[in-house]
Amino acid sequence: MLVFFGCLALLLGSLAFRAYVWYVVVGSFFLLSFVSLFNVGVCGWWFGGSLFSLDLVSSCMVTLSLWLGALMLLANWGVYLSMDGSKSFLAVVVFLIFTLLLGFSVDNFFGFYIFFELSLVPTFFLIVGWGYQPERLGASMYMVLYTVGASLPLLGCLLFCWGEQGHLSFHLAFVLCKHGFGGEAFFFFFVLAFLVKVPVFFVHLWLPKAHVEAPVAGSMILAGVLLKLGGYGLVRAVGKLAGLVSFGGEKYLALVLWGGVLTGVVCVRQVDMKSLIAYSSIGHMGLFVGGILGDNVWGWQGGLGMLLGHGLCSSAMFALANVAYESAGTRSMLLVKGFLSFFPFLAFLWFLVCSSNMAAPPSLNLVSEILLFVSILGGCWLWAFPLGLLSFLGGAYSLYLYTSGQHGGFVSSCQAYLPAKSRSFLMILCHWLPLNALFLSSGRIVDFVS
Repeated sequence: MLVFFGCLALLLGSLAFRAYVWYVVVGSFFLLSFVSLFNVGVCGWWFGGSLFSLDLVSSCMVTLSLWLGALMLLANWGVYLSMDGSKSFLAVVVFLIFTLLLGFSVDNFFGFYIFFELSLVPTFFLIVGWGYQPERLGASMYMVLYTVGASLPLLGCLLFCWGEQGHLSFHLAFVLCKHGFGGEAFFFFFVLAFLVKVPVFFVHLWLPKAHVEAPVAGSMILAGVLLKLGGYGLVRAVGKLAGLVSFGGEKYLALVLWGGVLTGVVCVRQVDMKSLIAYSSIGHMGLFVGGILGDNVWGWQGGLGMLLGHGLCSSAMFALANVAYESAGTRSMLLVKGFLSFFPFLAFLWFLVCSSNMAAPPSLNLVSEILLFVSILGGCWLWAFPLGLLSFLGGAYSLYLYTSGQHGGFVSSCQAYLPAKSRSFLMILCHWLPLNALFLSSGRIVDFVS
């Protein structure tokens, strides 16, 4: 309760006050994220037990949203210094975080659907209002058409479930007697909106466009939390429709795994840093979807770890790409060279984050990928080949991203590299330290999910 009322007070304060409001909001987000840690693993219902509730998954997502909300404001501190729409930017960010908190804490599918769609509005304004390129309007329309178009079948499925079951609660059982093609079609239309939001291969085209055109705050919140909104919905949907997962589950698994392999190949051919990081998210989320569709304890444990680990790691990579852009004036990996000679500590941070992205110890990504591998291979050993390729390509494009920007000689077309701010170093460390601290507490998370 304190977290939500605190976030609501920040929303009103960002609209009413001007002086020092950014400092207050960033500090309050950090404080509220620490307060929300006391709810992790504690199930509870409030507002009469009919509107909102918290369990392990939702409380972890609430904490992640608050933490990344503070870091994305630190990453866009230049908006505050320039005073170019800083008040509007702050209001949009706080409203987005507040919407995400409500979406992760709601107790039923219909309320989740409302906040699931409402989160698109502030994201749209972030991309259009503070994007980099003239194509930002087209990229935001791609995002809206993909996500809203895929969500309409979900609304129909929810209305059908309401008529059949009389409820849409996360905590009550669904008994749907559907078999054959009807069961496959119902499951497909129910999870389609979440697969687009995650996203998986074939419905992913909106994500690279949105990331390339979005400001760093938009990229961080897209990769860190908004994609996790789709993953959280998929966790809830598969948990309720477990009896329908067996209908064509191998088809979905083949789609997401081979899609992850193809996006890994695409990553090693990229020249834009943000595009590479965006495509890498598709591969990681494909592995997450495959583990969740396995519908076993290993898959649920690895899925929660992947949501947390990827949320922190991908957000850190986008923040580092923005630091490189501010320093060199370009995101092209053909032009950004030799950072190791100019900024050795920044190159060290790149190494830490890229090693975490390839699931090197002691990253939480290592634990989650091991659990997801066991979940998928427990169904059939034939998936070992695409999983091996997926893991190999993950290491390949992470090394490619690191070596292309940090090694090599100084490019003569870049007149000078501007020094990175100490605020940027603090922001990256605030991504990396929780990512590896969670590795030490991964056993506790596993026990909770079990």
